[in-house]
Amino acid sequence: MLPSRFPRRVRLGLYALAALILLVLCVTPSQDLPDPGTGDRFEHMAAWFVLTLSGFVLAPRRRLAIPAFALAYGVVIEVLQAAMPFGRHGDPKDLLADAIGVALACVAWLVLRRLAPRIIDAA
Repeated sequence: MLPSRFPRRVRLGLYALAALILLVLCVTPSQDLPDPGTGDRFEHMAAWFVLTLSGFVLAPRRRLAIPAFALAYGVVIEVLQAAMPFGRHGDPKDLLADAIGVALACVAWLVLRRLAPRIIDAA
C-alpha cells in the first residue's frame, strides 16, 4: 500500500511526528546528543532531505507546499536556536545546509517521478 493511500490524518500525523522529532533534536543542547561524527552541516542537509522527501512521499500532490514548509521550518528552528540560552545558537550556514537538503530532495523526487511515474502518480 502506498503511503498516500493512508487516510489524510495518518499521513499528516506521520509528517508531524517527523517534524517534531527534528525539532527536539535541533533544540536539545548539543552536549546531550551523541556525535555521529559527520559534521553539523551534513546532519542539517540530511535531516531536511529526509523531511522533504518524506513529505513528497506522504503527500505527492503538495509539490510546492512541502519544500516551502521545510524551508520555513528551518528558519523557525534557527530563530529558536538563536533565542536559546544554552548549548545551541542560530547559524545562517545551517539554514543554507537545510536549503541544500530541500533542493536535493526536490531533485530526488523529480528523478523518482521520472523513473517510476506510474507508482508515483498513482499515489
